Amino acid sequence: MAKLRKMDEAAGLTDEGLFPMPVAEPTPSNDPITVSALTKAIKQTLEYSFAEIVVEGEISNFVDHRSGHRYFTLKDAQAQIPCVFWKTRYVNFDLQDGMKVICRGRISVYAPQGKYQLDVLQMRPSGIGDLQQAYEALFAKLEAEGLFDESRKRPIPRFPQTIGIVTSENGAALQDILTVLRRRYPVANVLLRPASVQGVGSELQIARAIQEFNLVKAKPDVLIVGRGGGSLEDLWCFNEEAVARAIYASKIPVISAVGHEVDFTIADYVADLRAPTPTAAAELATPHRDELASILSGMQGGISRLVEHELTMRRRELDSLGDSVMLRSLIADLIDSHRDTVVRSSQRIARSVHHQLERTKLTIERDVAKLHAMNPDRVLDRGFTALETPDGKIIPRLANVLEQDEKAGILVFADGRISVRFD
Repeated sequence: MAKLRKMDEAAGLTDEGLFPMPVAEPTPSNDPITVSALTKAIKQTLEYSFAEIVVEGEISNFVDHRSGHRYFTLKDAQAQIPCVFWKTRYVNFDLQDGMKVICRGRISVYAPQGKYQLDVLQMRPSGIGDLQQAYEALFAKLEAEGLFDESRKRPIPRFPQTIGIVTSENGAALQDILTVLRRRYPVANVLLRPASVQGVGSELQIARAIQEFNLVKAKPDVLIVGRGGGSLEDLWCFNEEAVARAIYASKIPVISAVGHEVDFTIADYVADLRAPTPTAAAELATPHRDELASILSGMQGGISRLVEHELTMRRRELDSLGDSVMLRSLIADLIDSHRDTVVRSSQRIARSVHHQLERTKLTIERDVAKLHAMNPDRVLDRGFTALETPDGKIIPRLANVLEQDEKAGILVFADGRISVRFD
């Protein structure tokens, strides 16, 4: 049966916890304190108590500062609060006065002026009309960049060993997916990376989960990213740019499984495959065990047919060998084949020996010619003479005669010798 593990447990990934600064309980006292001390205490109390909040309201007094920071007031019928949205933070729709938005942020206190404001981290429109406008703007932008191109989408592995899931660990979608996997493909290894799938900021959790799956050494073969049905606002995190770009950058094929069949989000267009529901995503990610059984049965039948064919061919060969006429014919063919081989080999050897003998003969003739050329008698035939001592030793140099004080010698010609004396 497919065993579910959380991805952070399997890969050793952990989230850093938030460690809030402790705030001392106020102690009644008649002693005065400084304005700085009072403001500091207020700052600690507010920033600790409202470290992360989600606020809905209407934008007014919007200022798009030349520095890139954006300042505005968030208000309703009874109250208002100043807000800042720093230039390093991104929003995929145009901010303007009168727009109703939902902001996730934290309260910050500017001590020198004793003012507090909402430091906005993320923002999305509130209301169907504004959401649709934001959807269409982002859709056009990502389509122009090629994030929806069918040519870049990859096939889903037919037999995945590990399946990664990005969804809420408490949602019905997870249980639907696991039920299908256990029924269809119980051998799969399933990893869960829990993420919030609703509300402001949930898009960052989903994007981070996809990125973390791509960072682990033993990556899943396919990812299922999604949640169950809901309203447009509920599904809005899957229309955020952070999720779209995380799916696009994923090295692992992604199946989107958001909402019901009628629900389409930007994540569906970027994903390698869109499933109409989480249940359908689990079915698309896996083969059914009946299909596996059919494949194995087909392979077994094919192997049986190959073996039977081979046995039939070998049996025919054996039967043919039992016929004496056929056997003699086969032996004769074999002998003729080997005879031809022997004849060809003999001819090659004879040619090689003949060539070697010719080369040896030429070498000997050259050496004999050199010896004849070096024979002293041949030298005398060309008109030269030699001087010898009376006892037959060659006198090569006149200095030898003078040194030995010899007065006699023998001149040797090609046709005879004469004795000579010299002073």
